[in-house]
Amino acid sequence: MSRKVFHKLIDPRDVVRVVSSRVHLKPLGVEEVELSNALGRVLAEDIYAPVDHPPFDRSEVDGYAVRVEDTYGADELHPVKLNLIGGVEAGEKPVIEVMAGEAVEVATGSMIPRGATGVVMEEYVRKSGSEVFVYRSAVPGENIVTAGSDISLGDLVLVEGTMITPKEIALLAGLGVWRLKVYRRVRAAVFSTGREVVEPWEKLVDGRIYDVDGHLISSSLINMGVEAMFLGLLPDDHNTIMDAVSKALEEHDVVITSGSTSAGLGDLVYRVFESLGEVVIHGLRVKPGKPTVIAVSRGKLLIGLPGFPLSCFMVFNEVVKPLIAKMAGLRSEVIQEVKARINYRIRKPLGVTWFYPVLLINRGGEYIALPAHSRSGDLSPLTICDGYAVLDSAKDLIIEGDEVMVRLFHDRGRVPLINIVGSNDPILHRLLSTMGLAHVSRVLSIGSTGGWLAVRNSEADIAPTHLLDEETLTYNATFLRKYGVLGKAVLVRGYDRRIGLVINEGDPKNIKSIRDFIRSDVVIVNRPRGAGVRVYLDLELEKLARELGLELKELTKSIRGYSYEVKSHTAVALAVKHGRADVGIAVEYVARQYGLEFLPLTWEQYDFLVNKESLEKREVQKFIESLRSPDIIEIINSAPGYRAPEEIGSFMN
Repeated sequence: MSRKVFHKLIDPRDVVRVVSSRVHLKPLGVEEVELSNALGRVLAEDIYAPVDHPPFDRSEVDGYAVRVEDTYGADELHPVKLNLIGGVEAGEKPVIEVMAGEAVEVATGSMIPRGATGVVMEEYVRKSGSEVFVYRSAVPGENIVTAGSDISLGDLVLVEGTMITPKEIALLAGLGVWRLKVYRRVRAAVFSTGREVVEPWEKLVDGRIYDVDGHLISSSLINMGVEAMFLGLLPDDHNTIMDAVSKALEEHDVVITSGSTSAGLGDLVYRVFESLGEVVIHGLRVKPGKPTVIAVSRGKLLIGLPGFPLSCFMVFNEVVKPLIAKMAGLRSEVIQEVKARINYRIRKPLGVTWFYPVLLINRGGEYIALPAHSRSGDLSPLTICDGYAVLDSAKDLIIEGDEVMVRLFHDRGRVPLINIVGSNDPILHRLLSTMGLAHVSRVLSIGSTGGWLAVRNSEADIAPTHLLDEETLTYNATFLRKYGVLGKAVLVRGYDRRIGLVINEGDPKNIKSIRDFIRSDVVIVNRPRGAGVRVYLDLELEKLARELGLELKELTKSIRGYSYEVKSHTAVALAVKHGRADVGIAVEYVARQYGLEFLPLTWEQYDFLVNKESLEKREVQKFIESLRSPDIIEIINSAPGYRAPEEIGSFMN
């Protein structure tokens, strides 16, 4: 079987135009539903108010309806006496009229009796038998909502193309609209392809991964009001895929697959789509997401998305959403976006649009976009990232401070309140959860050094750190001057944790110290430059190199796996457990978690660098205060290889 090359690549902005030239993208029909079944549907008609709201003049408070001119001059020392002639409850029509010198008791929401021009709150009135004493003057219209002041009969209240959410349900119910015309739901079938994917309820074996895309795509479609069905996994077999897609076309308006879309020998979706209809797009001028294929068959859409989850989701957002929106009749914004300033220089090829996952920080009402440094196959960016910056195909250089558009993965209001950027720690999320801060925090593990730089650049509120100074052999404090953050940041004392050698159960290679790293039969797993553990290891290797009369570079060159870097303590343990390495340095906690041997090396000091500007945030204050709480101290002291010092939570400078 020959390879299928990508033909003319399409700019993502042109997808709707190109597809519209082959198939008419329009709503698929109209039906009438009752209000109770309208949630998630798209209006097929404009809605005009059939009644006024409120339908009568009503009281906003419990009090007394009066002629306001009768209250003029009333105060605490000179109350006005009025005759109480009756009362009106909510839901009843008044049969009395307010005349000069009279008052009527009214409840919140009740109709205003004829003659009354204001309502005095009961807090300013003393009732005595059939008389009331008013201690405050009223003004015309006070505490009265007049008929039609909110919505008038005949007002346009909802436009065709609006998706019905709980807010629209409430509006329609309040106006007495109980039947409405909506567009027929788009029916979509979703498949995942690939021999490597298994369903989440199946046992995971080596070489396989759980399917993400099928559930991601179908739930995203449902969120758009689409009648979407995930029809399962398809193997890399042309006939099987062909039969499943062809059958799905009989009952659905759109069929969406993920995976097997590129130009490789095993990527079959293009060939299947070509057999079933006309391929109108094979390849987008984007990164990531180039291997996207769209075809038309029987007047219906076939869409093949890339297999990596992050690529799949970004292309879904950028390409599928606008197509489905037209078929569903949606006229509202389907992709939320904000303007943000990029904080790093980025080089990219001309002629290619980049989708660049970012984290957003709100500084003084302006968004700053931080690159997430994630890969297309990663899962965590789907929840950690706020969205992706769209880097224009006409630019090959984006410099610091340039404004970019960021397409959001969520609502604007969900940008985290605390950004914690720095060293990785296995129990930090548990501590945040106990503090009640997990839901407002974002934790990004990029190493201690990265955390210091993030605080210095105002990109982080808190940076967990355990940097060891090779001159003083002390942790963290000396780096305030070295990183130029004196006066800009403060150190808060954290906790201690024990690091050591993580080795497979039974220690099959008889590894006893860091000196064994230089053995030819030993493969290590390392942490990235800037990580505290990496700093510690390099200092120990420098000592060993001097002992052996070697340069550090010469020594590290002989260590197998020295360049095999992973970003977390957990990843070190997994590399050892899966046999990718024989040994690595990590905290004791993860060794115990995965049933591995642990040889202690040292206790390290894990502190928190805090941006001084962030000290004004209530959530940051709560974080620091909570470190001293008995619950947090108990969690720390009960975790294997952790201990809370007496000075935890105190400022160190």
